[in-house]
Amino acid sequence: MKRTLDGGEKTFDCNVLARAQDRLVVLFVAPATMRVHGVDLPAGTVTFGHFWEDRPYNVYHWLRARDGATIGVYVNLAADTRLDEDTLVWLDLIVDVLVLPGSAPAILDEDEVPGDASPAIRARIAAAQARLLADLPGLLGELEAERTALWPVAVRHLKGQP
Repeated sequence: MKRTLDGGEKTFDCNVLARAQDRLVVLFVAPATMRVHGVDLPAGTVTFGHFWEDRPYNVYHWLRARDGATIGVYVNLAADTRLDEDTLVWLDLIVDVLVLPGSAPAILDEDEVPGDASPAIRARIAAAQARLLADLPGLLGELEAERTALWPVAVRHLKGQP
């Protein structure tokens, strides 16, 4: 469940691809065409959602359905990520980062941080952004290794096989 700074909540049904004590990778398949910050994601786009309890961000790795090639990486700055037995809960810190192949990272939605956001929230956002940008080179390599390892598992899920 995604929680927002204004108290809202949003849930998504996903399949678990990989789980460890402090991290989770889920599979989501776009039921319809979506456009996210200028990126067209066709129906059937496969997303590996990566969540960590010890990182101030989570990642949606968008993949082409036909071959698993990377379309892009969308990072949510996050806090308070908690992985329970069958529940994932995290706080969305509003600011996102989009990384497209061959492009520099684009910082998104900074203008959506409420003007009355507390100094503590602003500090969390700034710290999360700094950590992500420091982690990004290694993170992209990590995501690629996970994509390679998990793509066969995702294909089985897509075909309805265990």
